Amino acid sequence: MLLTQPSISEAVILSTCNRTEIYVVATTVQEGQRDVVAFLSSYHNTPEESFRDCLYFYSEEKIVHHLFRVASSLDSMVLGEAQILGQVKQAYMVAFENQATDIVLNRFFRQAIECGKRVRTETAIGEAPVSISYAAVQLAKNVFETLENRPVMVVGAGKMSELTIKHLVSNGANPIMVTNRTFSRAKELAENFCGIAVPFYERFVKMIQADIVISSTGSPHYVITAEEIQAVMKARRNRPIFLIDIAVPRDIDPEVGKFENVFLYDIDDLKHVVDESYNERKREAEKAEAIILEEVSEFLAWLGSRDVVPTIRELRSHAEEIKEAELDKALRRLAHLSERDIEVVRALASGIINKMLHKPTVRLKEKATEKDSYQYIDAIRYLFDLDEMRKDGD
Repeated sequence: MLLTQPSISEAVILSTCNRTEIYVVATTVQEGQRDVVAFLSSYHNTPEESFRDCLYFYSEEKIVHHLFRVASSLDSMVLGEAQILGQVKQAYMVAFENQATDIVLNRFFRQAIECGKRVRTETAIGEAPVSISYAAVQLAKNVFETLENRPVMVVGAGKMSELTIKHLVSNGANPIMVTNRTFSRAKELAENFCGIAVPFYERFVKMIQADIVISSTGSPHYVITAEEIQAVMKARRNRPIFLIDIAVPRDIDPEVGKFENVFLYDIDDLKHVVDESYNERKREAEKAEAIILEEVSEFLAWLGSRDVVPTIRELRSHAEEIKEAELDKALRRLAHLSERDIEVVRALASGIINKMLHKPTVRLKEKATEKDSYQYIDAIRYLFDLDEMRKDGD
């Protein structure tokens, strides 16, 4: 539907939880903006004036820089998050498979994806934890070095617990035991991760088997007390146990942390880890920006070199048309000239055209590999009205 808009020849729609962006190749910037807005209005059956003020538009170098930053997770709500690169790739593949892309957007998105990969591999922007659930798992790894085949109990079955389980599973923790006051919810969450649902009243019996306990309930009172952990540690023969309390208010009695071989961390400890990690990611983002600038320059150079040849061709064709038209008018008035004289006049006209276009042609070719080449190309096309002539020719 988007490609039926008159000015648009290529398009990719990137839609995530907090962004909807439409990338197009259009005849002109103004026409492209107009047709994108018309598409959104028609698709959502919503008047343009109701959402136009919420839109932002980028073009030329700014849009290249923007997409490369998006793919590199520098434009995400969570700096350095890993999901956006996959979402950019998925959006591109959907457009590609539906034949909505061609030479420009194919190169544009493939290079953006490669840029994102470079940032992930050449910087540490995604390594430091910037979410509470991820920080909890990182702390557990600091205690046990590896979580491979470490038994875990998760107390609570809310969103935070689910996110924490995802990180635990990706780090090899096994088995995962889930307990919750509402057993059906514990069962549902456990089944999603091939885990084991534990009735809430049995949590301390099963906790004896767990090396890691992460608690995140909505209880106004402690759900894990010092007395209960003391009994668990006796049954474990004092083997180390790692407890993380990510509930507000607290789920675990702070007195628990005083026991030998009991390592207790709460939400304040985790926030400190997250703050430090975010500062580290910001430092890595500076390295990422340098990579992005390299990739942007490379893409703009490719784009410029692609546009230089047809622009030179059209400029010469335009000059030839003017020359022939003016020669025809002049020669009709100079009917007395001999064939030799006519050839001299034609050679004179051709020589003037060639000398006039020689320097601009050379300079355009020299600029073809520079990132700002599009500015010179746009200036030539504007000054000689080449885009309008292309339309007339169509």
